[in-house]
Amino acid sequence: MARVRPHLLVLDDDDGIRASLTLAMEDEGYLVSGAASAEEALGLVGSSLGAQPDVMVVDLMLGGIDGFSFIRRVRPVSGAPVIVVSARRDKSDVIAALEAGADDYVTKPFDLDELAARLRALRRRHAGPAPQPERGEGTVVLDAGHDGAPRLVLDAAGGQVRRGEELVHLTVTEFRLLRELAEAPGRVLSRAALLDRVWDRGFFGDERIVDVHVRRLRTKVERDPSAPRLVATVRGLGYRLDPR
Repeated sequence: MARVRPHLLVLDDDDGIRASLTLAMEDEGYLVSGAASAEEALGLVGSSLGAQPDVMVVDLMLGGIDGFSFIRRVRPVSGAPVIVVSARRDKSDVIAALEAGADDYVTKPFDLDELAARLRALRRRHAGPAPQPERGEGTVVLDAGHDGAPRLVLDAAGGQVRRGEELVHLTVTEFRLLRELAEAPGRVLSRAALLDRVWDRGFFGDERIVDVHVRRLRTKVERDPSAPRLVATVRGLGYRLDPR
């Protein structure tokens, strides 16, 4: 049986960049669809015809709907990882793109081999069902809920987090991040260590990705995300899990 090629959607209004990415990524084994506008890309993702993208490369500066808005709109209908490829280098732009739902950020001009490596890393992390534990098994009580709040439990073997009887929906990356912290309760893990363990060994992304995913995780597991007590920030060092 022939191997099914992964489907890559390239959203960029520069015809030259779109063409060069198509040629390069086809050589990497992708089936590539190109879109010159967010409106066109949303139509491709929302179509019931053809294969849905397995991964997306998105520019930010587009006519009409910009890249930030495209990512926010596509997130409810597609969990495919998104790499932003943009000439915008400001820290605020990087953080805004990640908080919109992007998984990685590459600035133009970029190296095609580096982009291909990042695409492979993202596809590995997002492949398949909820992740299974690589080390410990069983459940970890994150918040015992003695004051009447529902217990918050991480089920490492089942790849789930529950608050009482309710399932807490975490992305693959959020689950892996929480599991890494839960396997070392009370111990500070640096951003570099979390990037290495959660995003793949040898991944060379921006450490700010860790900060954005911690903020997302807190909105789902903290009683009060504005005053986090479970996932604590240790200034200048990293993050620590403090089970309650």
